[in-house]
Amino acid sequence: MLKENFNELQCFFAVAKEKSFTKAAGKLGVTQSALSHAVKTLEQKLHTRLLTRTTRSVAATEIGEQIIACLEPRLAELNQDLQTLIDHHGQTCGTIRLSVGEHAARCVLWPKLQSFLKTYPQVNLEVVIDNHFVDIVKSGFDAGVRLGESVEKDMVAIRISADMRMAIVATPAYFTAHGIPASPDDLQQHQCINMRLPSTGGLYQWEFEQAGKPIRVKVTGQLTLNHLGARMDAVLAGLGIGCIPEDAISTLVASGRLIRVLEEWCPVFPGYYLYYPSRKQHTHAFALLLDALRFRD
Repeated sequence: MLKENFNELQCFFAVAKEKSFTKAAGKLGVTQSALSHAVKTLEQKLHTRLLTRTTRSVAATEIGEQIIACLEPRLAELNQDLQTLIDHHGQTCGTIRLSVGEHAARCVLWPKLQSFLKTYPQVNLEVVIDNHFVDIVKSGFDAGVRLGESVEKDMVAIRISADMRMAIVATPAYFTAHGIPASPDDLQQHQCINMRLPSTGGLYQWEFEQAGKPIRVKVTGQLTLNHLGARMDAVLAGLGIGCIPEDAISTLVASGRLIRVLEEWCPVFPGYYLYYPSRKQHTHAFALLLDALRFRD
């Protein structure tokens, strides 16, 4: 039964996960009609409906959810075992999917991934950039990247960056026109570039510290942005003061294009970790990626 329905099962899993025939077809690299035919064929063989289809949505039926819960983890494990056997015979290959935030992708992963990809041309890497907290198991990722303070306790976590600090910056022209804040409270008198938090939907309150005591400041300004690159562009355009990870703007500060203020108020916090759900055997390609990304003092 499993052998003759293997391909159809993979198609069904993809549609159920994406909740869309169009998206699943794109993931698998097949036409939407071929995918629809495969799922319909599987339903006919099993004599049961696996998906509930409407004009707006697709969802697994109750029996469909039971099949996914029972078989998908086993098939994933078989696929991993097969990849491990291939790796042990001298060819490092396979596909690795990572869920990564924008800043980590730009400043931590990308500098290291360039040499990794050139060294292992048979390894396919998919990096999905999303600032939301993603359930990597449910979403089918091999691993994710988050700040150390945000990694769940039941995950294996590998440090991939140094500790971090935020930097309060603006252009020389902005500070000439509006003055330099002497304390975090002074920021409330300035135009600040706000950031919308992806997890809660609220505005980020800028975090400071004095004598070990945390201080949060709710800043104001006419511009709110949720992407790092856009916030940097706004600061460089002289539209206000930004709170930016210091490694993202270090060269701009060194060149004089931006001026950093309130540096003594900005605390250090744990950097980024790559995390994954268990210590079970991974593919050789995944192990090599871990080694390439691992932070070394």
